[in-house]
Formats: sequence, C-alpha cells, structure tokens
Amino acid sequence: MVMVTSPLDFNTDRLFIDLRTVLGIPLALKCEGFNFAGSVKMKAALAMVEDAERSGRLQPGSVLVESSSGNLGVALSVIAASKGYGFVCVTDVRCNETTRRTMDALGARVHVIREPDPEGGGLLGARIKYVESLVAYDKRYVWLNQYANPANSGAHFATTGPDIAAEFPDLDVLFVGAGTTGTLMGCSRYFRQRHQDGHKKVQVVAVDAVGSVTFGGPPTSRMIPGLGTGVRPPQLDEEIVDDVVLVEEVDTIRTCRNLAGRGFLFGGSTGTVVSGAAAWLEVYGTPDLTAVAIAPDLGERYLDTVYHDSWVEKIFGSEVLDASGTTSPHRAA
Repeated sequence: MVMVTSPLDFNTDRLFIDLRTVLGIPLALKCEGFNFAGSVKMKAALAMVEDAERSGRLQPGSVLVESSSGNLGVALSVIAASKGYGFVCVTDVRCNETTRRTMDALGARVHVIREPDPEGGGLLGARIKYVESLVAYDKRYVWLNQYANPANSGAHFATTGPDIAAEFPDLDVLFVGAGTTGTLMGCSRYFRQRHQDGHKKVQVVAVDAVGSVTFGGPPTSRMIPGLGTGVRPPQLDEEIVDDVVLVEEVDTIRTCRNLAGRGFLFGGSTGTVVSGAAAWLEVYGTPDLTAVAIAPDLGERYLDTVYHDSWVEKIFGSEVLDASGTTSPHRAA
C-alpha cells in the first residue's frame, strides 16, 4: 500500500513499458504521466515553485502566472491549489479544451491568446508578452518563466536522469522531446556528468516537431500542443545534444493511435517522441543497442483532437486515419 497526504507526494518515477513487445520497437518507454498532474511537467513545476519560495519571490498572497500550452499549466494548477496560491495560465487556441477545463476545476484562471504576436514569435510570443504585462501591472504576480528558469532543467538533472540510469546502467541512447528543453537539458547534463565520472557515454537525441524553430527550422503552423516552440528556448545548449529528429504531426497521430490500439493511451508529446525514436532506430539501431525514450504525458486530454476522427480528418485529411505508415527521420538544419 502507498499512502500519500498530498498530490505532490505521489511518485511513479520507475515505470517503464517495453515497446519491443508492444510495437516491435527495441525501445523502453519511461512513463511520466501517472502523477496527479498527468505529465512530466510536474517535476519542473514543483522545482520552480520551491525555488521561488526559497528565494522569497513567492510569498503568501502571491499569484503564479505562466505561459503554457497545457501540461505545465495543469501541473501548476495542482501545486497552486495544494499550496494556497492563485494561478493564471496564459495559453492559446491550440490548448485542448479538456486541459482548460482541468485547470478551471483546480481553481486556476485561464487566459487564451487567440492572435499571434505581430512582431514575430507567433502565439508563444504573444503569450509571453501578455505574461510580462501582468507582472508589470501587479507585483503580486510571479512569473516562474519555464523557458529560462534553471530549476526547470535542474529538476531532471536531479531526478529523471538518475532514475533512468538506475534502471538502465548500460544505456546507449536516450530520446527526449524538446519543448522548453528543460527535460532535454537536465538529462543531457546528467549523462554527460556521469560519463565524466567513468560511465559509458550515452547519446542524447532530441525529438522535435516539424514547424518548430527550436533547432533552427522554419516556423510553420502546428496544431498539437506540447513539443516545439515558436521562440528559441533560452536554456537550450545544442552543444550537449548529440542528434535531432523532427517529426511531422501526421506521424505523431499515427503513433498515438497505434499505441492506443494496443491498450496504451498516450498524449501527443509521447506520440512525437516514440515516432522520432522509431525512425532514428530504424536507421541507426543495432540488435544490442539499449534505448530509452521519455513519455511526457497521457492521452485523455487529446480525446477531442488526436483521437477524434472528425478533428483529424478536418486538419490532416482522411488518409491519416487509414494509414499506419512508417516514419522517416527529418534532420534539423
């Protein structure tokens, strides 16, 4: 029996799925979506809040404010409700309706940005400008800034990386989705430090969405929230990333649906990471390679989008519903 007294105490850090038996892919999937916030963002959110508390930025009466496409917003909603803070989530029209309702239920106020920043940066740029205006208007507002906050990557250096290494001491390659790049940077720094301490080198492969500018690609419209950005993340250090795979959103949808057809309902970010990892392994994998991918989220929040036939057909065309398809890796510029 596991007894907890707070949603912040629930821990499933060592839960993995063997995709070799599920999809025939030689890959272990680290499942991060089984905490009360439903995604890997719970780690970063809690680390950033606790860091702000220690520094004195967060005090009784403070109101958290953050830009989020969804998962971090839910995580901060859980934490704010647990700790007694107010919270304003600034998101945009791509945020799933279920995610918005979840934040509402937890007591957060959700502000939806509907037009991109006319000066560049797209919807994300507009979200950040709105957050900055709130902080300038009222000193009660505290912006954690997940895009540049070192506590974001620090959470994964301290927890996610070590948890993977403990279960897979002979790991060869780790696939990590790139959003704010907090998970990517934290894990990459951990495994580089571990290599310097005498352990084998681990290749860290970033998986991003086509249309994201994170690794220098041209910006294009993206409909699935989670991975990818319209503004290059300030904390990204490409020198500690060994390779990059870009995934088309149609391949994200196919992968999510393939997993669901075998009983595993994962979110869009997870579908992107698994699709990218499968494509990379098809080219570079060997029979004795040990590979792990991080699954950031679960699928319930995507029932009206990725798993809804009418939405998929409207956005991507009916052929996506009929094709299981194999993916090919796209190299970042």
